Amino acid sequence: MHVISAEQVHALLDYPPLVEALRDLFRRGVDEARAIHLTEKLPDGRENIWLLLPAWQHGRHQGVKLVSVFPGNEAKGLLSVVGVYVLFDGANGYPLAVIDGAALTLRKTAANSALAATYLARKDAGKLLMLGAGQLAPHLAMAHCAVRPIREVRVWNRNAAKAQQMAAALQLPDVRVEAAGDLESAVRWADVISAATMAKEPLIKGAWLRPGQHLDLVGGFRPDMREADDEAVKRPRIFIDAWFTAGAHCGDICKPLEAGLIAKDAITDTFQLALGEKPGRQSDNEITLFKSGGGGHEDLGTAQHLLAKLEGR
Repeated sequence: MHVISAEQVHALLDYPPLVEALRDLFRRGVDEARAIHLTEKLPDGRENIWLLLPAWQHGRHQGVKLVSVFPGNEAKGLLSVVGVYVLFDGANGYPLAVIDGAALTLRKTAANSALAATYLARKDAGKLLMLGAGQLAPHLAMAHCAVRPIREVRVWNRNAAKAQQMAAALQLPDVRVEAAGDLESAVRWADVISAATMAKEPLIKGAWLRPGQHLDLVGGFRPDMREADDEAVKRPRIFIDAWFTAGAHCGDICKPLEAGLIAKDAITDTFQLALGEKPGRQSDNEITLFKSGGGGHEDLGTAQHLLAKLEGR
């Protein structure tokens, strides 16, 4: 059984091949995928959360990501989100690999958005706006630059100093990177807008969007979280990675659905895109929106690709 460190994960999972591995995962599909959330109530009103995200392709592989979310860790100088991924042989049930869960999640999440962009962003998209400056943000920028001819990246964050720090640290060949000041101006400027924030109130307004843009919403993973306002969800054609994640649990989709602002039958998922059952972008003037919900199926596809790379396949 392999034990794969964070350093190995980042070294082996280049974005163009990983994007194609996830495309293959969505074409193959999964037989089962679930999300199990266990919680521990804390005296201060917060919660420790333990997430179990299993997925199974019968006869090929099954795997599970085990994630601890302990908000009190930050005060101790520890990471608040940690975990591991365990991959099993689908033919005999034997464990094949234990993988650093945080590194796997960063690479998987970024590649998932880049995969959507191959269907939804204009082929000539050259300007990327990154909302957020956390651990995931540099990976999203790298992944989008791997699938589209991005030449300029602007980073916006509520904390301007963090945006400047990320812009200074992000090294992308032949790409100009700088911090963005005014959010509205930055949104209007961009061809691709990728958001990875913890916002509970919308940051992106639909009135700011222009024809041809692609909006990639990654950060809001609970019903009470929103990165885009109702108008920003009503104007584009909407795409999600999976109904059992983005459609069921993410506020940018489930809240407008509940309010009757958008129709379920007008939303396309990545399984349909990968299989050619539904079209992606249909014109250069169209506005598209992709909501990433993540899920154990994407972790499984990433782990399968990682194992193949490690074994030289």
